[in-house]
Amino acid sequence: MELPPPATTYTTLCEDETIALGVTLGRSLPRRCVVLLIGNLGAGKTTLAKGILNGMGLAEQAEVTSPTFTLIHEYGAHENAARRAYHIDLYRLDRAEQIATLGLDEIFEREAVVLIEWGERFPELMPAERVEIRLQPLGDDARRIEVRRLVA
Repeated sequence: MELPPPATTYTTLCEDETIALGVTLGRSLPRRCVVLLIGNLGAGKTTLAKGILNGMGLAEQAEVTSPTFTLIHEYGAHENAARRAYHIDLYRLDRAEQIATLGLDEIFEREAVVLIEWGERFPELMPAERVEIRLQPLGDDARRIEVRRLVA
């Protein structure tokens, strides 16, 4: 399965549908890419990440939590893992100098999927070639989810 066209919009009506979309997206992501998860607090970024990481075969949904306080969660680091992913949350950081200490440049060079929540706050630090997923709540648990590929 390949990534969707340059821009595709989905509507999910509940958390389970958002996770299911994430599973589908996770199965289609290349082995190496950066994905920005964009949306306000409570938009469903971590919910979608649960599905993506599950679709990649790296974690059960219950194992995926927001890295708000730890900043980075790594999945698939063991030697038998077929794939690797990093789930990063930049919400608590407000200066580019703080992000430099995380070693993002090194992470971007690895053969891994890098999911970044709040990465849009630091566009100058993000690779030009990336996937941006914008989540917008529509009421209750419904969401509008736009997936857009950006190429250099």
